[in-house]
Amino acid sequence: MKTGLSRDRCRKRQSNSKVAVSPLSVVHLHHHDPAVIRKALQDKIDQAPDFLKNAPVVLNVSTLSADVNWKLLQQAVLATGLRIVGVSGCKDEALKRMIARAGLPVLAEGKEARPQAAAPQPIPEPLPAVTETVATKTRIVNTPVRSGQQIYARDADLIITSSVSAGAELVADGNIHIYGMMRGRALAGASGDRNCQIFCTNLAAELVSIAGEYWIMDQIPQEFFGKAARLCLQDGALTIQTLN
Repeated sequence: MKTGLSRDRCRKRQSNSKVAVSPLSVVHLHHHDPAVIRKALQDKIDQAPDFLKNAPVVLNVSTLSADVNWKLLQQAVLATGLRIVGVSGCKDEALKRMIARAGLPVLAEGKEARPQAAAPQPIPEPLPAVTETVATKTRIVNTPVRSGQQIYARDADLIITSSVSAGAELVADGNIHIYGMMRGRALAGASGDRNCQIFCTNLAAELVSIAGEYWIMDQIPQEFFGKAARLCLQDGALTIQTLN
């Protein structure tokens, strides 16, 4: 089995202050057997424990199909101590649904994030208007979110009234609001809702993502780093503006 492990390194941020940059590893899975995957990953970790132990990773599943037992595969990866922050390279719709049900965001990759132009289709007959169902639930967390913790708001918005430490992860199918220092990872619209947003009063995140479109720390524009900011998608790309 081949289990590729590549490291996406962040560029150095030019700033007068010291900023800890957390690089992400990408684990390429080439096997459907969870036991084989776990052994291959553990062998890699044992070779460089200081480099990989408890590291946040993105799983690339471009060679897998819906035949995989995703729950067992996810457990096999987590059993090695690696922390999954998202899944990339997924082209199988059934597999995407399984990943979303597991509470993990499916991350877009480069050109794959841009839909290809389709051939003109016949104009269908008008259909009766359908009222869109939107998530109205909200999960509120009033305590600090520590490193290693993951909070998932299924079918709901997520509000954090305290700080979020580096190594912590916030995942929500709806919007995410952080009213303290944000040093961890925030992934809104995890089920694919591209209208979701992230609101933060002090943005110093390791990773921000909306419906699979993501920035790592050094991609956050310098003028917004450590400031109150709002992130959303415009024309399919992440955008950021001052939060007034």
